[in-house]
Amino acid sequence: MAPRVVTLTNGAFAENCYLVADPARGEAVIVDPGEEAQLFLKRLRFEGWTLRAIWLTHAHLDHVAGVAAVKAATGAPVHLHSLDRELYDAVPVQARMFGLAAQAPPPPDADLAEGQTIAVGACEFGVLHTPGHTPGHVTFAGHGLALVGDVLFAGSIGRTDLPGGDTETLLRSIREKLFPLPNETVVYSGHGPETTIGAEKRGNPFVKLVPGLNACLRCGAEVRPKPWGCKNPCPNCGFVYPLGDCAD
Repeated sequence: MAPRVVTLTNGAFAENCYLVADPARGEAVIVDPGEEAQLFLKRLRFEGWTLRAIWLTHAHLDHVAGVAAVKAATGAPVHLHSLDRELYDAVPVQARMFGLAAQAPPPPDADLAEGQTIAVGACEFGVLHTPGHTPGHVTFAGHGLALVGDVLFAGSIGRTDLPGGDTETLLRSIREKLFPLPNETVVYSGHGPETTIGAEKRGNPFVKLVPGLNACLRCGAEVRPKPWGCKNPCPNCGFVYPLGDCAD
C-alpha cells in the first residue's frame, strides 16, 4: 500500500510539516515538526496513528521548533544528519534571532546518511544527502514522492545566504540527487505547494538550465558561479541574479 501524506502548514514561517503514514498498519512518522506541536499531535490522534519516528530534513528553527514537545508526548526517536547537529543544538539561539522563544530539542537518537533506507510501517524511503541550504540537509524519497525540505520549491530553490548555505552546492544537489528521480515524482517542499520533478525540470527558472551548473540562467552562456550578492552581470546578456559572471 502507498503511504499517505498529510500536510500541516503551521507557524509564523508557514512551514509545511508532514505526517507520512502506512495506513494499513496505523503507523506514521512526522517530518519537520515546526512551531505548532499541538496541531500535529491532535492530527495524529484524529487519524489514530502511532508515531514511530521524527525525521528531520534539516535543523532550521521553522522545521524543528516542535521536536521537543512531540518527542515528550510520544517518545518517538529523532533522526537527523550529523552535519546539521550544530544548527540543531543552536535552536534557542536561532529563535532569539527572530525575537521568538524555543525549547532546546532533545539529542538526536539516530544519524541520517546518504544511502540509508528508513521505513514507516512497510513503506521504505531512501535518504539522499542534499546539502546547499544547510550542510546536513537530506531528502526522503520513495513511493513516487520526495520530501525535499528547503532544497527545491515550486518555481524556486532554497535560500543560501544563511550560515552553511552555498548556491553551487544547492544546485548540484538538485541536479545530481533530485532531478534523476522520475518526472512524475511528487515533491513535498518545506514551504509552499506541491510540485513534481518534471515540472521543475521544465519550468523552474533557477534550475531549468541544469546540466550546465555554471551557466547563466537567462542565456545559457557558460560563466563562473556567482557568489550571493555579486552584482556583476553575465558578459553575454547582462543577467545579474543569482548566477552570472563574477570574475575578479
